[in-house]
Amino acid sequence: MTAIEFNHQLIGLEDGLKRYAISLTANTEDALDLIQETYLKALSSRDKFEDHTNLKAWIFTIMKNTFINNYRRLVRENTTFDNTKDLYYLNQSRVSFLATPDSEVNAEEIRKQIDLLEDEYRIPFMMHFNGYKYKEIADHLNLNIGTVKSRIFFSRQKLMASLKN
Repeated sequence: MTAIEFNHQLIGLEDGLKRYAISLTANTEDALDLIQETYLKALSSRDKFEDHTNLKAWIFTIMKNTFINNYRRLVRENTTFDNTKDLYYLNQSRVSFLATPDSEVNAEEIRKQIDLLEDEYRIPFMMHFNGYKYKEIADHLNLNIGTVKSRIFFSRQKLMASLKN
């Protein structure tokens, strides 16, 4: 197969490669990067492709292997080794709970403004703040889910307006 035929067939696989890349990455930008990397590897390894074999399977295998290698590299980069006694660094909390004086004042101001909200806005807002899902709030308060969403939205708007400073 000539280089021109190879390139022509490779470009003909673009739509299928795009769909496959999106199914692997679940992100359009990452999928486009994966396609580009696959094309680069395929073109640089064209001499390894055997004529009269399945080009599509060969290209898709390159893409799959590239994705797997990228994933493994990412996992390896994000792995933390803790050689301290009793795994001190891994067991240490990542969140600092040290409160500064100004953060205490700000939190108190926010609590006061939330308490000033009318019950129909404050209750859904606080439930959502405490981790309830919209559906759970709607079921608990006997409201439509759209009503719950709009009340939470308006609560946020009122709080932002009252806490502008």
